[in-house]
Amino acid sequence: MGVDIAASFAIYGWTVTIVNPADGRFDSIQDRFDMAIARLSRPASSRPVVMQALSQVDWAGIGLVIEAAPESLPIKQSIFRELESFARPETPLCSNSSALPISKIGQGLQSQHRMLGTHYFMPAHLVPGVEVVCSAQTDPAVADAVAELLRAVGKVPIRVKRDLPGFLVNRLQHAVSREALSLMDRGIVSAEDIDAAVRFGFGFRYLAAGPCLQRDHAGLDIHHAAAGSIYPDLCNDAQPSASLTRLVREGAMGMKAGRGFYDWTPERISSERERYEMLLAAASELLAAEISEARDRKSD
Repeated sequence: MGVDIAASFAIYGWTVTIVNPADGRFDSIQDRFDMAIARLSRPASSRPVVMQALSQVDWAGIGLVIEAAPESLPIKQSIFRELESFARPETPLCSNSSALPISKIGQGLQSQHRMLGTHYFMPAHLVPGVEVVCSAQTDPAVADAVAELLRAVGKVPIRVKRDLPGFLVNRLQHAVSREALSLMDRGIVSAEDIDAAVRFGFGFRYLAAGPCLQRDHAGLDIHHAAAGSIYPDLCNDAQPSASLTRLVREGAMGMKAGRGFYDWTPERISSERERYEMLLAAASELLAAEISEARDRKSD
């Protein structure tokens, strides 16, 4: 995701530096950057500077750091220990973790006041929303500054004032998934029906209005009445669903394994990813004017 994040800044005039160890993906960084730019509606101001170690970076010119390493607490803690010694004292240090609290990543560091989560969603160059997650130690002024930087590059900062497990978006996603997979376990719906219900039912409306705004459209009295009858019957299991557990136990991890809720051949994966990104790019274009207007209102 780091390459896609870099692309999202480069199209707004930023000079970006990508640091990646000399692993199996290092040689493809420039190509992946070009692919991300090709999906966006404007060219990059420059190609990224690519380094293999943080010690090689010209830190005097770095105004923002976003870490996008694998989801491993020891790896991220090690990176932030280095960042604390290399980065200028005023530079915000951000983590693109999807689950690890920034308070745990920064535990024991002197820079916790300038550390926060910036949780992007795949593909990071196309999805507008970015969670800005604070720990109890994060300086709110630093969070405000990072939110403004994200807004200036066309993103929609989603403020989360406490780094609780899953932050905001993943908690909402998992609440839906828990109910959906529970219904699947009970034989009431299929994976195809679940996906259709979200994509072409209530999820279709989410492009225009989130759950709170949509309830205002429909009427809070209607929602309140429905909640009273539906909530008692909703799944509240504390463990992952039986169907999800079975698939993981069988090694059916999704596209990367060739099987998950659906079967995947290399050809189908390529076709699906193309379809997926094209729709997301079109949706991003639909929302571009609204995002721009909101940014302009915020800066007035």
